[in-house]
Amino acid sequence: MLEEKNDSLSLKENEIDGKTTNELQETVQSEASVIVTESNISDAAAEENTVNPVSETVISNENGTDEKQNVIDAIAETNAEESEDETLKERHDIPMLDYEALPMETLVSELKNLVTNEKVMSIKEHVEEIRKAFLAKYNHLIEEKREEFNQENQDPNEEFQYHSPLKSKFDQYYTIYKDNKNIHFKSLQSNLKTNLEVRLAIVEELKELINPQANIKDTLNHFNELRERWKNAGAIPKDKYNHVWNNYHFHVENFYDYLHLDREARDIDFKYNLEQKLKIIARVQELLKEADINKAFRELQDLHRIWKEDIGPVSREHRDEIWNQFSELTKKMHDKREVLFENLRGTELENLEKKKEIIAKIEVLATEKVNAHSQWLAQIEKVEALRSEFFSAGKVPADVNEATWAAFKTAVRNFNSFKNSFYKDIKKDQNDNLNKKIALVKKAKELQESVDFASTTPIMKQIQEEWKKIGHVPRKYSDKIWNEFREACNHYFDKLKEHKSVENVDEVEAFDKKKAYLETLREFQLTGDHKTDLDAIKLHIETWKNFGKVPFPRRHIEGKFNKILDALFEKLSLSKKDTEMMRFSNRIDHLSESNDTRKIDNEKIFLMRKIEEVQNEIFQLENNIQFFTNTKNAKKENSIVLEVRKNIAIHKESLDVWKEKLKQLRNLNIE
Repeated sequence: MLEEKNDSLSLKENEIDGKTTNELQETVQSEASVIVTESNISDAAAEENTVNPVSETVISNENGTDEKQNVIDAIAETNAEESEDETLKERHDIPMLDYEALPMETLVSELKNLVTNEKVMSIKEHVEEIRKAFLAKYNHLIEEKREEFNQENQDPNEEFQYHSPLKSKFDQYYTIYKDNKNIHFKSLQSNLKTNLEVRLAIVEELKELINPQANIKDTLNHFNELRERWKNAGAIPKDKYNHVWNNYHFHVENFYDYLHLDREARDIDFKYNLEQKLKIIARVQELLKEADINKAFRELQDLHRIWKEDIGPVSREHRDEIWNQFSELTKKMHDKREVLFENLRGTELENLEKKKEIIAKIEVLATEKVNAHSQWLAQIEKVEALRSEFFSAGKVPADVNEATWAAFKTAVRNFNSFKNSFYKDIKKDQNDNLNKKIALVKKAKELQESVDFASTTPIMKQIQEEWKKIGHVPRKYSDKIWNEFREACNHYFDKLKEHKSVENVDEVEAFDKKKAYLETLREFQLTGDHKTDLDAIKLHIETWKNFGKVPFPRRHIEGKFNKILDALFEKLSLSKKDTEMMRFSNRIDHLSESNDTRKIDNEKIFLMRKIEEVQNEIFQLENNIQFFTNTKNAKKENSIVLEVRKNIAIHKESLDVWKEKLKQLRNLNIE
């Protein structure tokens, strides 16, 4: 029977060679250490003297250091946590992104993906990192929005409010995560408590197995039954994990040390367990060469769990030796991992320097004074670019993360305060502009129903020109007041357009009448009687005016009429002044009908300049006369003086004509 056991053990060893940790774990779990059978047990009484072994998880000061013990404790603590909740192992397969560098939109998308597709406890660390990164950015955004609100609103009773759809989405997914976590914990806690009670009861039964008076066969059967129950007992609370497992191993080793009656069977079991632990040591030696250190360290954690949970004890002579080998290799793996962390910390320090430079640039921008809105827009764009650069710069050492973030917020806040001081200075101007535009809106609304289009249209156009010249108003009122002004203007000009469409029919009819009348006028002949001919010409002018306005594109007919009049005036023996005034009267009547205020104003300016020119010319000529009258021959006026006096008379006559024209034009404007 003993030979059969050795053959079976040899087969298991050959099967395990070359297997991965997962395969090794499955093998160990399914083919636990060889169970001592009853045929190899003698009936002799058990020895009373037993030795309590030192637990493998305790490293003595002789065989290790405090640092090595800390490494082992850290792995044990992680395994305790994952043993409590199997889903935690999956967190190692989910990449931990640099969430601080991601924009808020991407953070919400990542949170949604994790909550929707992964188990709740395997994403705990990821979700908390996302939450920290999102809230930091969101709170910074809220601070800026509050400052903008306080800058633009003077009413102390108006409270700041800001709604972010993105924050609502984040809260929605984070609430789902918390609810799922609570449900998971409730289900987990009840099972953990029951499993703990079962394992503690098994440990108590193990204590009672060492009884010299008991039948060794029954004792072994009971021992194997306890091991099977322990294997199937399930997860327990992580804070009890190490204590309970160490207690269990202590009493198992104690029981093996007690089994002196069948040393051969016990040694076979010890040998099998030793070989399994040596295979684990060999695997750890291979892991030290693994390029992916984090992956290797996670496998090392699994090997520690297999060592502790699935493989039984070894003989006392090998216990300390192989444990020290295993713990020493663990320390080496930990040291390699620390080198990796040191490199990461070096990268974090580089990121810290980048962020400090960004903060310094923002601080400089917070002192550069600019005096124009366009320049401030450029400054704001620079800060936005630096803000994006800050968020994408990567992680910094954890011990300075809060201070770095605080310095960044302070720099941005100082820039915003500096910027707001500029806009505060121009806000008074904006309020003045607002009052001016409100007055124009009021005026436009008062005129929007007017049907006196001839007088109202120039005013409405002038109002629009004034509006264009007024500067910016507070953004809060900009859209509202513009919409009111535009509606009033559109209402009036829509009415004007409708009115003109009706007038167009009358204008076309007036053109047809004037065209026909023009042919009649061409055949008109003067009688030779001055009064009769003058009255006839005046009647033609009056008749022409009574026909009304013609369409704008056909106003060339007015020029044809004026040419005929000029020819008639040439034949009529009128004074030059009378002829000029009749022509001018006909011209200003035409301007009056066209409602073209711009042309009327231009005509008025032209007349005033001509009057000024003629007056200056007369003044100069009179000065020349004065010069000649002061000479020795002043009593006898020569031909030059006579010519000057003649020119003065002509200019004075011309001056009377220009003044008369200006008078008529002003009377027209008053009416």
